[in-house]
Amino acid sequence: MQSLAGYLSDIDKHPQSVYVMHEKIERRLSMHAHEKSQLTYVEGGIAYCNMPDRSYVVPARHYIWIPKHQQHYIQIKHSKETTTRNLYFYGHNDHMNPFYTRLGIYPVNELLLQMINYTARWDKHVSPGEPGFPFLSAIKDILPDISTSALPVALPTTQHERLRPILQYIVQHFDQQLTLESLSHEFDLSPRTLSRLFTNTLDMSFVQYLKTLRVVKGIEMILQTNQTLSEIAYQTGYSSIAAFSKVFYQLTNKRPSSFQQSIH
Repeated sequence: MQSLAGYLSDIDKHPQSVYVMHEKIERRLSMHAHEKSQLTYVEGGIAYCNMPDRSYVVPARHYIWIPKHQQHYIQIKHSKETTTRNLYFYGHNDHMNPFYTRLGIYPVNELLLQMINYTARWDKHVSPGEPGFPFLSAIKDILPDISTSALPVALPTTQHERLRPILQYIVQHFDQQLTLESLSHEFDLSPRTLSRLFTNTLDMSFVQYLKTLRVVKGIEMILQTNQTLSEIAYQTGYSSIAAFSKVFYQLTNKRPSSFQQSIH
């Protein structure tokens, strides 16, 4: 059986090829990078793509584009129900369009969905001149045209020894009425010190971090439960669906109801 390190080296073995992988290996890798650009499609459930400094939520019916050389690892929520399809593309022409050099999470339309599903007939390297290569290349070629609206939901992460336990506490109590003052009291810090800690370490205010976390948790609940949006709003710390919807729209440019419809 091929080792995880063997898979990593195999992906980049032929720089001009498209490497197709429908196995569940990518999710078992620790932080790593490829010489190739990567498209990972999440089929059911929810995934996280973790970078050294932040974690991106990748909902169902969305794909993430990871530029070459970008350090990352994939985590899957409810892995039994979730399938990821991974396409690793040659990177020699990535400079032709800025899309290929930026990490992004995009909805999958019906055309792209059918094309990604069609890749199930290939496994591992498909090189120029081989059957299938023009089709796989076409997937890469159309991405900039059909992927114009990225989902900007990224939670910053940190190894900062003072802030890390505070973030863990917020994750455990995100549904409660957290304030800078209540957190300051909990961790024996002044509100000003705590505020500066968030801004300097995460480049994000406490309020913005809490809003982002609640939207991420809301997306999880929309995908994984049958709860109403009103119930989800309440369970993510909001007193009304209107308040939840407003923050959700601020971060995703979609209303929760529209997002719910887009993934079914």
